[in-house]
Amino acid sequence: MSSAPRIRLATIWLDGCSGCHMSLLDTDERLIEIAPLIDLVYGPLVDLKEFPENVDVTLVEGAISSEQDLHHIRQVRARTRVLVSLGDCAVNGNVPAMRNKFGPQAVLKRAYLENAMPDGQIPREIIPQLLPVSRPVHELVPVDVFVPGCPPPADLIFSVLSELLAGKVPNPAAMFG
Repeated sequence: MSSAPRIRLATIWLDGCSGCHMSLLDTDERLIEIAPLIDLVYGPLVDLKEFPENVDVTLVEGAISSEQDLHHIRQVRARTRVLVSLGDCAVNGNVPAMRNKFGPQAVLKRAYLENAMPDGQIPREIIPQLLPVSRPVHELVPVDVFVPGCPPPADLIFSVLSELLAGKVPNPAAMFG
């Protein structure tokens, strides 16, 4: 008896708070239902350093705010069949984009000099180079599915995943209005 191939699933976390990943975990025991259908090939809890080739579905949490994010999302898009913007930061920039009107230098100054100890300094090697503005994923690479919410409800995430695993293109707006 031959079984259907398992879907190669990845998740990434860019500039965001991890709330979307927490909401994914809030699908609770339903994850056990889909576990036999997937191979989790990359994610914040998977210890791979390099994003793999030939990923079927990638869930992207967070906005594109740094050179590192930009490099990562381009690589992910090139290696992923279906790219899903998961949550409002990925869909529209949300909280990370609040810095856009100030610019990266003002944000770094506020975070590392004004709100730091008296001997504070802006790190040059620890943090990635910030882009001039933080942007939603679809402004930099094509996105196949948009799942809004801050964070999206666990039921919506599970419904989207179920549709994708069934080979369908989900319409999150139709699922939960």
